[in-house]
Amino acid sequence: MNSLHIAWLMIRRTLGRKRGVITFLLLPCLVVTGTVFLFGNEQANRSIIPYVNEDQGVAGEWIISELGHKEEYLLKPMGTEAEVKEAIARQEGSTGLVIPAQYTENLLQGKQAPLELIEMRVSEESYTFRAAVDGMTVGLNQLASAVHAGTGAVSNIASDQQMNQEKLEQLLQETDKSAITGTAVDLQIYPKPGLNNVTGFTIMFMMGLLTSAVSVILEDRRQLTMARVYTAPVRSYEIAVGNFLGSFIIGIIQIVLVLGISRWVLHYDAGISFGVHFLILAAFMLVSMGIASTVAGLIRESKNANMLNSLIITPTCMIGGCFWPISIMPEYMQKIANFVPQKWTIQAVETISAGGSLSDIQLPLLILFGMAAILLAVGSVILRPSERGMDA
Repeated sequence: MNSLHIAWLMIRRTLGRKRGVITFLLLPCLVVTGTVFLFGNEQANRSIIPYVNEDQGVAGEWIISELGHKEEYLLKPMGTEAEVKEAIARQEGSTGLVIPAQYTENLLQGKQAPLELIEMRVSEESYTFRAAVDGMTVGLNQLASAVHAGTGAVSNIASDQQMNQEKLEQLLQETDKSAITGTAVDLQIYPKPGLNNVTGFTIMFMMGLLTSAVSVILEDRRQLTMARVYTAPVRSYEIAVGNFLGSFIIGIIQIVLVLGISRWVLHYDAGISFGVHFLILAAFMLVSMGIASTVAGLIRESKNANMLNSLIITPTCMIGGCFWPISIMPEYMQKIANFVPQKWTIQAVETISAGGSLSDIQLPLLILFGMAAILLAVGSVILRPSERGMDA
């Protein structure tokens, strides 16, 4: 019961002020909104293709139509070739496409009519786009050859050219009708694009609650509030558990708000059920509160609480893969990542998103719960309520 009273007082002190509501409820929601917009938006995961179509025939229109139906590309029309080059120079697209004037006429006359692709550097996106354009170009050349063979000698008469374009258009329509089509099905073989970044930035901001919990404990020690509570008598572990529970409940409220806004307001689909997602983040919050209890027992001066961000939160988030994949780090850094909770939280979220079940994330969850239990035990032992802070 003593722990529950201490927990309730911590909740009132944290969320009973306007600053606490803004810092721990409103600001995390805004951060998650921005993160989802930057990394989780499906439009952000599509290759932007600036293009200009100077051709007045059916071939140019067909190429643009075919590319527009591909989900991996987002076409961005430009007025001139110079605008396309400028957009690529500003890195507003992966590859630029220029369909030259009289492209259709040159095809029907058997002339070389190459498309111009503009790119600053070769990448996976630009290579796949070039392969897609080359495939369509080969198909158009074959159809144009068929039209040319059917009409015999090449004629420069405008009516004959118009007739050839109509035949090419008919062939393109018949090709589209007979083409093999498929339905894209999400087999959940891989995690959702951008999920690593969304989860990483979310849990990084959730760790801001750690600094608040430590500051409250140090303030109680400095003002001898904790010592007076201890003489009630209240045991050391009850004080640690009370502060732990109070911060954890605030964290639970934070998690519910963040998940609710990302799912039902922003309509971000992480490929994870609400209950499982909540369980994983709650396990991480338990570890964060365990860290807060341990750090509060070690720190003697309140001013040192501000160093948590640079000494604990940011370094562990970097090692744990909140900002970049762990796989790109050196091997020794990957081994160190096994000792930070961020790594196991992100791994659990990605495993579920890739089609896994609860049984597949037993190890990450057990490690998180184990970390929380050990840190809480250590915090309750080293927390000395009778000692006053040195800056008192």
